[in-house]
Amino acid sequence: MTVGLKPLIEHTLDQVRTWARINSPWAIHFNTGSCNGCDIEILATLTPRYDVERLGVRLQGSPRHADILVCTGPVTRQARERLIRTYEQMPEPKFVLAVGSCAASGGAFRGCYNVCGQIDEVIPVDVYVLGCPPRPEAIIHGMVTLLNKVSAGKAQAG
Repeated sequence: MTVGLKPLIEHTLDQVRTWARINSPWAIHFNTGSCNGCDIEILATLTPRYDVERLGVRLQGSPRHADILVCTGPVTRQARERLIRTYEQMPEPKFVLAVGSCAASGGAFRGCYNVCGQIDEVIPVDVYVLGCPPRPEAIIHGMVTLLNKVSAGKAQAG
C-alpha cells in the first residue's frame, strides 16, 4: 500500500512546487555591460504604473534566493566569470530572461574588443525580450512567456 502511495505523493509535491514557482517567481537582475537603457526599463516594470509584482515577481538581491536571472547587455570579458558564478549560485530549477538587443545579439557593442558576445554564448537562455531598450510592457510579456513555459514544462530549467 505504501509503495503505490509514494509516486502519488511525489507527483503532488511536484505540482505544488510548480504552482509556487509560477505564482511567486523571484528574479535577480545582472547587468553584463549594457548602456543602462534596459536597466532603467526593468526598474520601470517595478513601479506602480507597470507593477510586475502583481504577477508575483519579486526582485531579489541574492542569486541564492532567485528563480529567474534577468540579464541585460552584451557579455564583456570583465563580467563573463561573474555571470557564470551568479548563474551557478542559483538553485535548481533556474531560468534566464535576456532583456534587450545587446543581450540577444551583442547589439551596438558586437565586435568590440572587450565584448565576448551575447548571453546565450555563456549561459542557456529561456526567453528573449528584444528592443533597444525594450518597453516595460515587452519585459512583462517576456516574464509572462517564461512563466507560461515553466507551467507547460517547456523551459530548460537549468
